[in-house]
Amino acid sequence: MRGGVKDRRALTFLPESWGGDISQPRGDSPAPPIEDNRAMRSDYLRNAAFAAICSIAAIVVAPEARAAQMEAVYDISLAGFSVGVADVKSRFDGRAYEIDLQARLTGLAGLLMSGRGAASASGSVSGTRVVPRAFAVNSRSSRASRTVRMGLRSGAIAAVEIEPPLTQHPDTVPVLRQHKQGVVDPVSAFLMPATVRGELTNPRNCERTIPVFDGASRFDIVLSYGGTRQIDKPGYAGPVIVCNARFKAIAGHRPGRDAVRFMEENRDMSVWLAPFEANRSLLPMRIEVRTQLGLSVIEASRVTIDGQPRRAASLDARD
Repeated sequence: MRGGVKDRRALTFLPESWGGDISQPRGDSPAPPIEDNRAMRSDYLRNAAFAAICSIAAIVVAPEARAAQMEAVYDISLAGFSVGVADVKSRFDGRAYEIDLQARLTGLAGLLMSGRGAASASGSVSGTRVVPRAFAVNSRSSRASRTVRMGLRSGAIAAVEIEPPLTQHPDTVPVLRQHKQGVVDPVSAFLMPATVRGELTNPRNCERTIPVFDGASRFDIVLSYGGTRQIDKPGYAGPVIVCNARFKAIAGHRPGRDAVRFMEENRDMSVWLAPFEANRSLLPMRIEVRTQLGLSVIEASRVTIDGQPRRAASLDARD
């Protein structure tokens, strides 16, 4: 892998409401907020939820790791109903990573909205720090589509392109220059290098704050240890650490909106992380987010590494 994602127009599947939450900030000007959409009342919440969906490709390669490829399939449900599936391919070469995601709505949701799209992200890992270089996302449905492209340099936003442009709102918290420093994109947000030595399932590996910028909004995802469980899935059987998640809006949001308050008060969000011993990293196996429409669950149904399914005490790319 050289030079990152070759086609930076390869983009990500989003709910329309999240697509409406991404802007093209210039200088210290405010970023346009989410457009109102009664059909998608939990839009801001789904912003964070789909950031998590994108991040299901999250395996981090330590500097000494060899080239490897992982493929994973994740089932998506809302309020107990199957609504979609995501196919993720992640490629690693030393410090560098590339992630490509294809997602589509299924079942009744697919019949009603015909939603589908793709995502890409690329960058590198330096120690325990994820350093994205490019992020691209496209959402398409029967009603609308939106494209977002974002370039980063040394953890800072260098350029954002959104098509079509977004509606401006006067009550948006301004996105200033400092809000675009030291951030990661939504796809790279849950790349999880181990932060402590020893067992990857050490509870301290949950303790982290992830600074996310999605093109319009700046927010933190704050993780804390919630427990350890055992799972048995195609590709992995063994322990996972359960990290509780909290959402903290920083800028680019409209503080008076119900969806924003719901997100910040939400105590029902978590991610289950499995150990990936070969690269001293953690892979999301299950993501839960309480939305205003019910509990959203994104869960791995199959994981393969270098073309081979794995069922072991830890995910390992080595033969």
